Amino acid sequence: MPRAGLTHQSVVREGAQVADDLGWDHLTLAVVAQRLGVSMPGLYKHIGSIDGLRHDVAVHALTAMAQRLESATAGLSGPEALRALAQAYRSFVQHHPGLYTAAMRAPSWIDAEHSSAARSVLRAAYTSLEGYGLTGRDAADAVRAVRASLHGFTTLESSGGFGTPLDLDRSYQRMVDALDGALAMWPRHGSSASRAPDA
Repeated sequence: MPRAGLTHQSVVREGAQVADDLGWDHLTLAVVAQRLGVSMPGLYKHIGSIDGLRHDVAVHALTAMAQRLESATAGLSGPEALRALAQAYRSFVQHHPGLYTAAMRAPSWIDAEHSSAARSVLRAAYTSLEGYGLTGRDAADAVRAVRASLHGFTTLESSGGFGTPLDLDRSYQRMVDALDGALAMWPRHGSSASRAPDA
């Protein structure tokens, strides 16, 4: 039986769940339609194409990730904010692998909705690092370094890339401690440039 009250948003939510359950590469309209109990023509009433669905799931993913990071770091500063950011980031990757893959797709900057959602994640990162007193290009460089570190570790972890039987929690914590030390001593270049939106 078709689900009552099917909407565009419910289709996007189901698409997000498919991405997490089966993997981003397995997100198709056929799978979503089957899981919702509707025909393909019925699904097309709410979503125009697979590209449209993937776009909307990516926006959903970025919005959810930004909310998770903002909630985790609210009211914190300096090392505490960094550690909360890192923990929330890792948790999001662990619990939403498909959405994380979607969130890592670089938006076209002429796509206002996707770009705005991507900037919301960056804003959460910038806000978390404000306690280190970094501004302008210094802040942008620091955000890129933190983002690359967290992404690298969590991507390797989620893909089974760490083969040795060592405590991953300890390794992650030590990496974040090292990032804290690096940020505390981050070289200042006196740049007055504004934050880079594509950090």
